[in-house]
Amino acid sequence: MTRRTGKWSTRDMTAIALMAVLMCLCTWIAIPAAVPFTLQTFAVFAAVELLGPRRAFWSVAVYLLMGAVGLPVFSGMTGGFGILLGQTGGYLWGFLLLPLICRGAAAAGQGRLARIVGMVLGMLACYGLGTAWFVFVSGGTGWITALTMCVLPFLLPDAIKLALAVSFADGLRKRRVI
Repeated sequence: MTRRTGKWSTRDMTAIALMAVLMCLCTWIAIPAAVPFTLQTFAVFAAVELLGPRRAFWSVAVYLLMGAVGLPVFSGMTGGFGILLGQTGGYLWGFLLLPLICRGAAAAGQGRLARIVGMVLGMLACYGLGTAWFVFVSGGTGWITALTMCVLPFLLPDAIKLALAVSFADGLRKRRVI
């Protein structure tokens, strides 16, 4: 978004749309579980790295809107607003927190470390919202069970996806693709 006029440029809108599409594609690569393993978090991390927090937020919002209207962009080729209100919906909504927290971390410090810390904090917020939502929606599931099912198995894979997204973005920057 240009700072002078506040209007979106064609380049901004294209980048936001492309990252939303990447999120869709990465979601389709899934290993089924209570909370499915997907490459979706890689795409969210990549959006933050490549677009910056503001445009990444809008990219996630576009992705969620696509799913809300019924396009099969969520795990298991599903879509619809019901998915956003289901057991794993909190994790999807939590993806909106990630770029917002990254924006705060970027304001607090400069450079790669600040961006990585922001993404880690954003992912922790996503885990928090998603787990609280999971416990609320599932009714009888306790916090320890929810954390064991929905967070612990994802810590290492999400750390790897974060590292890959940072490396991917660095590689594109070195080649002046972005």
